[in-house]
Amino acid sequence: MTRQKNDMPLKDVLKQLANSKKFKAKLMKTKVISLWARIMGPTIEQHTTHIDVSRKGTLYLTIESAALRQELSYGKSKIQKILNEELGESYIKEVIIR
Repeated sequence: MTRQKNDMPLKDVLKQLANSKKFKAKLMKTKVISLWARIMGPTIEQHTTHIDVSRKGTLYLTIESAALRQELSYGKSKIQKILNEELGESYIKEVIIR
Protein backbone atom coordinates (compact mmCIF):
# COMPACT_ATOMS: atom_id res chain seq x y z
CA MET A 1 0.00 0.00 0.00
CA THR A 2 1.51 3.33 -1.04
CA ARG A 3 0.73 6.71 0.37
CA GLN A 4 -0.33 9.50 -1.87
CA LYS A 5 1.91 12.56 -1.69
CA ASN A 6 0.23 15.77 -0.71
CA ASP A 7 2.40 18.73 -1.65
CA MET A 8 -0.12 21.46 -0.87
CA PRO A 9 1.06 23.92 1.83
CA LEU A 10 -1.04 24.14 4.98
CA LYS A 11 -1.76 27.81 4.27
CA ASP A 12 -3.44 26.90 0.97
CA VAL A 13 -5.42 24.09 2.56
CA LEU A 14 -6.73 26.45 5.24
CA LYS A 15 -7.68 29.04 2.58
CA GLN A 16 -9.64 26.41 0.65
CA LEU A 17 -11.37 25.31 3.83
CA ALA A 18 -12.26 28.89 4.81
CA ASN A 19 -13.68 29.59 1.35
CA SER A 20 -15.82 26.47 1.23
CA LYS A 21 -19.55 27.18 1.50
CA LYS A 22 -19.87 25.14 4.65
CA PHE A 23 -17.35 27.14 6.64
CA LYS A 24 -17.52 30.57 5.02
CA ALA A 25 -20.93 31.44 6.52
CA LYS A 26 -19.77 30.45 10.01
CA LEU A 27 -16.50 32.29 9.60
CA MET A 28 -18.26 35.45 8.39
CA LYS A 29 -20.74 35.33 11.25
CA THR A 30 -17.88 35.13 13.73
CA LYS A 31 -16.09 38.04 12.04
CA VAL A 32 -19.23 40.20 11.96
CA ILE A 33 -19.95 39.57 15.65
CA SER A 34 -16.43 40.58 16.61
CA LEU A 35 -16.54 43.64 14.34
CA TRP A 36 -19.97 44.78 15.55
CA ALA A 37 -18.82 45.95 19.00
CA ARG A 38 -15.73 47.66 17.65
CA ILE A 39 -17.50 49.46 14.81
CA MET A 40 -20.81 50.39 16.46
CA GLY A 41 -19.58 51.10 19.97
CA PRO A 42 -20.53 49.82 23.42
CA THR A 43 -23.98 51.44 23.64
CA ILE A 44 -25.31 49.84 20.47
CA GLU A 45 -23.62 46.55 21.39
CA GLN A 46 -25.44 46.51 24.75
CA HIS A 47 -28.81 46.83 23.00
CA THR A 48 -28.02 44.20 20.37
CA THR A 49 -29.38 40.87 21.58
CA HIS A 50 -28.74 38.71 18.50
CA ILE A 51 -26.58 38.82 15.36
CA ASP A 52 -26.90 36.28 12.57
CA VAL A 53 -25.54 36.08 9.03
CA SER A 54 -27.15 33.81 6.43
CA ARG A 55 -25.23 31.93 3.77
CA LYS A 56 -26.67 34.30 1.19
CA GLY A 57 -25.15 37.30 2.97
CA THR A 58 -28.15 38.67 4.85
CA LEU A 59 -27.28 40.22 8.21
CA TYR A 60 -30.02 39.85 10.84
CA LEU A 61 -29.79 42.13 13.87
CA THR A 62 -32.10 41.98 16.88
CA ILE A 63 -32.14 45.29 18.74
CA GLU A 64 -34.05 45.53 22.05
CA SER A 65 -34.55 49.32 22.02
CA ALA A 66 -37.32 50.51 19.67
CA ALA A 67 -35.78 53.98 19.31
CA LEU A 68 -32.35 52.58 18.49
CA ARG A 69 -33.89 50.05 16.09
CA GLN A 70 -35.60 52.90 14.24
CA GLU A 71 -32.40 54.96 14.15
CA LEU A 72 -30.32 52.05 12.84
CA SER A 73 -32.90 51.23 10.18
CA TYR A 74 -32.12 54.58 8.54
CA GLY A 75 -28.45 53.62 8.28
CA LYS A 76 -28.71 50.06 6.93
CA SER A 77 -26.73 50.82 3.78
CA LYS A 78 -24.00 52.52 5.81
CA ILE A 79 -23.81 49.51 8.18
CA GLN A 80 -23.56 47.21 5.16
CA LYS A 81 -20.83 49.33 3.56
CA ILE A 82 -18.73 49.60 6.73
CA LEU A 83 -18.93 45.87 7.50
CA ASN A 84 -18.06 44.90 3.93
CA GLU A 85 -15.04 47.24 4.01
CA GLU A 86 -13.87 45.65 7.26
CA LEU A 87 -14.47 42.13 5.92
CA GLY A 88 -12.52 42.97 2.76
CA GLU A 89 -15.25 41.75 0.42
CA SER A 90 -18.89 42.42 -0.43
CA TYR A 91 -20.31 39.58 1.63
CA ILE A 92 -23.20 41.42 3.35
CA LYS A 93 -25.92 41.90 0.74
CA GLU A 94 -28.78 43.04 2.98
CA VAL A 95 -29.31 44.20 6.58
CA ILE A 96 -32.52 43.32 8.40
CA ILE A 97 -33.15 44.88 11.79
CA ARG A 98 -35.76 43.32 14.07
